[in-house]
Amino acid sequence: MNDIKYYLMKKKIFIFKLVTYTVTAILIYSCSPSGENNKLTIEYEKYVLDNGLEVVLHVDKSDPIVSTAIMYHVGSSREVPGKTGFAHLFEHMLFQESENIPQDEYFKKIQNAGGTLNGFTNNDITTYFEIVPKNALEMVLWMESDRMGYFINTVTPSAFAIQQNVVQNEKRQMVDNRPYGHTDYIIDKNLFPEGHPYSWQVIGEMEDVNNATVDDVKEFYHNFYGPNNATLVIAGDFEVDSVKALVSKYFAEIASHGQIDEREAMNVSLYGSKKIYHEDNFATVPELSMVWPAAEEFSKDAYALSYLSEILTEGKSAPMYKVLVEEKQLTSRVSAFNDVRELAGSFNIRVRANEGHTLKEVEDAIHESFRLFEKEGIKQKDIEKVKAGLERQFYNSINSVFYKSLQLAYYNTFLNNPGFIETDIENIKAITIEDVIEVYNKFIKDKPCVVTSFVPKGRTDMIAENSQSADIKEESVETALEVILPQPGSEVEVQKTPSAIDRSVQPLLGTDPAISLPEIWTADLQNEIKVYGIEHNELPLVSVEIMLKGGFLLDDTSKLGVANLLTDLMMEGTKNKTPEELQDEIKLLGADIWMYTTNEEIIFSANTLSRNFSKTMKILEEMILEPRWDSLEFSLAKIRTMNGLIQSEANPSFIANLMMKKLLYGDGHIFANDTRGKRIDIEKITIQDLKDFYEKNFSPALASVQIAGNVSKKQALKALQSLEAKWQKKDVEFPVYIVPEPIESSKIYFVDMPGSKQSVVNIGYLALSRSHPDFYPAYVMNYMLGGSFSSVLNMILREEKGFTYGARSGFGEQKEIAPFTASSSVRSNATRETVNIFKTEMEKYRQGISPEDLEFTKNTLIRSNARRFETLGALNGMLRTVSKYGLSLDYIKEEENTVRSMTVERHKELAQKYIVPEKMVYLVVGDAQTQMNSLKSLGLGEPVLLKYQN
Repeated sequence: MNDIKYYLMKKKIFIFKLVTYTVTAILIYSCSPSGENNKLTIEYEKYVLDNGLEVVLHVDKSDPIVSTAIMYHVGSSREVPGKTGFAHLFEHMLFQESENIPQDEYFKKIQNAGGTLNGFTNNDITTYFEIVPKNALEMVLWMESDRMGYFINTVTPSAFAIQQNVVQNEKRQMVDNRPYGHTDYIIDKNLFPEGHPYSWQVIGEMEDVNNATVDDVKEFYHNFYGPNNATLVIAGDFEVDSVKALVSKYFAEIASHGQIDEREAMNVSLYGSKKIYHEDNFATVPELSMVWPAAEEFSKDAYALSYLSEILTEGKSAPMYKVLVEEKQLTSRVSAFNDVRELAGSFNIRVRANEGHTLKEVEDAIHESFRLFEKEGIKQKDIEKVKAGLERQFYNSINSVFYKSLQLAYYNTFLNNPGFIETDIENIKAITIEDVIEVYNKFIKDKPCVVTSFVPKGRTDMIAENSQSADIKEESVETALEVILPQPGSEVEVQKTPSAIDRSVQPLLGTDPAISLPEIWTADLQNEIKVYGIEHNELPLVSVEIMLKGGFLLDDTSKLGVANLLTDLMMEGTKNKTPEELQDEIKLLGADIWMYTTNEEIIFSANTLSRNFSKTMKILEEMILEPRWDSLEFSLAKIRTMNGLIQSEANPSFIANLMMKKLLYGDGHIFANDTRGKRIDIEKITIQDLKDFYEKNFSPALASVQIAGNVSKKQALKALQSLEAKWQKKDVEFPVYIVPEPIESSKIYFVDMPGSKQSVVNIGYLALSRSHPDFYPAYVMNYMLGGSFSSVLNMILREEKGFTYGARSGFGEQKEIAPFTASSSVRSNATRETVNIFKTEMEKYRQGISPEDLEFTKNTLIRSNARRFETLGALNGMLRTVSKYGLSLDYIKEEENTVRSMTVERHKELAQKYIVPEKMVYLVVGDAQTQMNSLKSLGLGEPVLLKYQN
């Protein structure tokens, strides 16, 4: 969830924001983006409390769950220079405690009820959300109202200092310690004038976060966190009248405060292009960004600019693909996106160059592609391809009450109209060729822009011409900022705020809702394909997955990467369709098809409208049975894979994961490698190698089909008849790899990344396979150690120490033996203490947990099943698990029984068997000069310095 949160924090609320609602009890007919009339029975009701809190209710009884979202109309754009990053820092504070919810109990109470929660901040909003079984709704409203109206007196210097350190480490992990991490900072600083609300980052300046005070927290709260600046959305299975009473009970007495000024759009202009470069400590290949000032969200121009971004870059016929990827082979992918925000927008083009090419070449090619675009113009088919995918995306965007709640809150916050969806859809549908050409001429053609060049350290020869240094002030490892925690005992007693109700008593959860498992149907085809399906008719969507056993496991160890290249190439045309024709046919159906390789299988996936299910399956069949073997696309796939591997070599987390594989599996095992292969092998792979792999290993006897959505068993099997008849089975031989013997005593290794702001700590050993009878019991056992936010490791390393943004542990899931790992990315100067905490806490965990912690684990895992089957992705995941591991169709009930029967004694037995810190590999990836010597005193032997290799 943290990665999702950071994406939402940096950019927009989520990927696609189309939802249709009816007003109160009035049922309307709204047009889908494809132009068809669809009768939707989704209703909302909006009302406003006397204190200004706007409440939106949406009833959806398809699953026994409820999602709540409180969206405050405040983000980083309400900050001032010198106090940046505060909106996001304040968001962290609201998860700590309030007058009636003790320290660190927000996550624990929601998880104990079977729910999940989080929050995010972006430029313009801050949102807190929960998804819980319906019987926990009153508890959620009690908790949300407590932090809205009864929070500020609980802010203590120590709690604040911890979150300052957590946020600083979040910045190190998400920005400072990543290749190209400073891109948005440079762009926004140069695109927007000094003082513009978007000229600083949501995460803020490190010094500003470090210097923030408790008084700043109180001022921010009083200015922006009143009910009069918030929208509360409740979506899911509830009774409207009873929920209205609860909302009134918990929220009505909270006094309004703060005066939030309405703001007009603040679009900007550039009076000349700005070209800036940065030598990136972590980049291995150069990246160019070109950014133009554009239009604010919901303006007519913003809709047309989104079309322009797709037409310029998406698909084989796009001018930038033709010039930069196909003709000049300067890159494997060009991305363009229209970044719309409340006050202003920007149009972005981003290109990561292939190895050996300069950003001057890339910039020149972008201008050449503009000229090609102007020459060829826009065809109506280009517009239709963009529109065709909107209906499917529309339905995917409302396939959970969580997304529905966010959608409603978003429209209400910015437009004071939860039902704006109808207008939004019409605005999208109304875009014409002339509109797209108009915004190109208005915002892009011959207009000044910001151009950034990110190049590897010491490679200024690769920057775009006439670029000036960005002069980014980077934190040094030795002087990393840290807020010193106050001494224990320095806190003052919290003064309670008067209330008309007794808020100290947590509402009872009531009876857990009954859970009905989705009904799974199965079938065996004559060519031995096994089919698993779940009919789910809430939305006109179908999700399909064809899983072929083998994958990377079947690669020849002398030429690793063949399976991965094969799935890449099979996306590029068929025997009777060119790559462009195949792509156009898929797009015009509004479908999405993708393929990929994992350790143990090859996956073919499709997401489509139910009315186009048969046509989509026909295309998928053609792609599987009649590959094109296109030589140009093969060459491009090799370049793309090679470039991806080169880029990964700059990512500390990637290096830590790959080196851990090598240490655990050893040189002789194929799983010691990246599924994409090795650079030296990829250079040698020929298209004939791919054909040989296909002929040898593609057999329906290894295949299973998982289908979830608005399609019956009869319809599904009819669509598979041709694949059943044409795909002939063959025997496939699987290699056997010897797993290394467990090590007798722990060893510690170090991979040097000079100047790294964080250390990535990975600890583990080869534990057991998913098919082992102890796998799920071990999963349950690990939950309190590192399987949740409230786990021992996360609470100590994040919430107590402030060393990291998150810490975790868990068992890998595959048919072959998989690792147990414990990991975190921590502030560099906390490396030694972190490794010691991991080691010490695992030793303690072996001694058993309390009955209370076991009860928490049981409640969390069993009650969370109420929200386990809501989306098609979740249903397909359930089918995949049944198919891959041969589990019973009601394996979830069996897992529940495992949880219920877990005892403190059995838990301890499992911990002593599978948590073995004295026989684990310890690996640190970080700055060796400052951190490696300190590890000698841990009792793990002399640290061994490794050189990264792939």
